[in-house]
Amino acid sequence: MARIWNKHQQSNTPLKKKVFVALSGGLDSAVSAALLQQAGYEVAGCFMKLWVDEAQPEDGASTEAQERARKIANYLDIPFFVFDLQAEFDQAVIQPFLKAYQTGLTPNPCVFCNEQIKFDLFWQRAQAEGADFMATGHYVILRLKNNLFELHRGDDKSKDQSYFLWRLNQAHLQHSLFPLGHYRKHRVRKLAERWKLPAPKRLESMEICFIPGSIDNFLSARLKLSPGPIIDDQGQELGQHQGLPLYTIGQRKKIGLTHGPYYVRKKDIKKNTLLVTKDKRTLANRHLFCTEINWIDGVEPNRTVSVKAKIRYHHRMSAAKVSRSSDGRYRVDFRRPQVAITPGQSVVFYRGSKLLGGGVIIEE
Repeated sequence: MARIWNKHQQSNTPLKKKVFVALSGGLDSAVSAALLQQAGYEVAGCFMKLWVDEAQPEDGASTEAQERARKIANYLDIPFFVFDLQAEFDQAVIQPFLKAYQTGLTPNPCVFCNEQIKFDLFWQRAQAEGADFMATGHYVILRLKNNLFELHRGDDKSKDQSYFLWRLNQAHLQHSLFPLGHYRKHRVRKLAERWKLPAPKRLESMEICFIPGSIDNFLSARLKLSPGPIIDDQGQELGQHQGLPLYTIGQRKKIGLTHGPYYVRKKDIKKNTLLVTKDKRTLANRHLFCTEINWIDGVEPNRTVSVKAKIRYHHRMSAAKVSRSSDGRYRVDFRRPQVAITPGQSVVFYRGSKLLGGGVIIEE
């Protein structure tokens, strides 16, 4: 018999509560719904309609995902809802995403989508339909300790998604469930096969859900791109870039220069100049500044805090100290230099497996 996830592992919340599961049409959310159903919850499946492929408005990827979600709900014999959040998603996620790129940043849209769409608007709609809880297929662990909810990295470190949830707070977590936190991906696949769930076994979600193709094509179609000079460390012009939003710090490919490799070191928006280097060591820095700080427990530390920090999802954690500067920003000082610190990305703080919070990088 499969090990069944149970809310009793985290608190004394009684079963037979109504939980709305965010069904994406994929494997993880399908297994999450099945686990909750077997644990005794009254489960409903909900698909968030967030975007439509403009090239195929009647038959785009989101339409296919919606139909997969519906099939999963029908198979589990649970109610199915479609929450149309396209207008809100465009305003809260897509437009800020485009504005950030236009101003020289490399944003992290999933972070803001989780906070404002999945754990806010989705919950509001679910609550209006009678939900006691909401659930997602994130690989994270929720714990209740000293009357505070804690988020911890999932047991499957290769799938852990806590990095994208640093903007959540106690109000979000008190009604949230994460059934997959103690599972590894291969086990989730086996459960889906055992239960014959009609979900794709190998399909993984796109890195940015509203960009089904190339991010360069997406930006080129929506932003005003102005070519400009590419300058090296000595101030010598080496060529022309195709528009600064198409490049990010540390990028090596698609710069279009010979006799490389060259790396993007900086983007000068005012001069419309792309600064590159051959010396990768110049991309490393021991500190950064960040803003929009959020602490999961809602308590802002009044002293310097020792943490493990990540500057990107795929970067390794590094020992660091976080302190508040006199101007209200936070400074993060790393024990070891970090390569390609990128304004617009998230710096996320941990203590052990516990997610403490994070912020948006604004400068080195």
